[in-house]
Amino acid sequence: MEAQVPEPAVDEMLEEIEQEAPLVGILMGSESDREIMSGASAELEQRGIRCEVNVLSAHRDPDGVRNYVLGAKDRGIKVLIAGAGKAAALPGVVASYTDLPVIGVPIRTSDLGGMDSLLSIVQMPSGVPVACVAINGARNAGILAAQILKLCFDTGPAKPATATE
Repeated sequence: MEAQVPEPAVDEMLEEIEQEAPLVGILMGSESDREIMSGASAELEQRGIRCEVNVLSAHRDPDGVRNYVLGAKDRGIKVLIAGAGKAAALPGVVASYTDLPVIGVPIRTSDLGGMDSLLSIVQMPSGVPVACVAINGARNAGILAAQILKLCFDTGPAKPATATE
């Protein structure tokens, strides 16, 4: 016969899990984008904001992207950051599945220097908003996510970023 865990212990365990849940989901279309996208996770970690990082391609794994995004709110995610190069479909695909804020990070490419990525992200159709930072601007995406979270949680003044940091 298995021992029953008292109700308060279960509630305490659930509270601990909820407190440790990441608030920001960071996605990238390719493993080769990880170095650039690490700027977002580093900025968030420096601010004490929990995040999770995944490689999911809108082209190679559309079902994986869909499943990840549809489950994001249930996992406690409040903001999504999506980085992609070339056609840069990932941020728009992510935004099409959620009403969470989505920040797109265009990744510099050898073909067009990232302009293809930038234009793909900023030209989302009406009703599918995606905020967009500079080419390879993952750090700014992390800062923007922190500012959005500040509005959600009203946690006092967000640590200002400086250009030299």
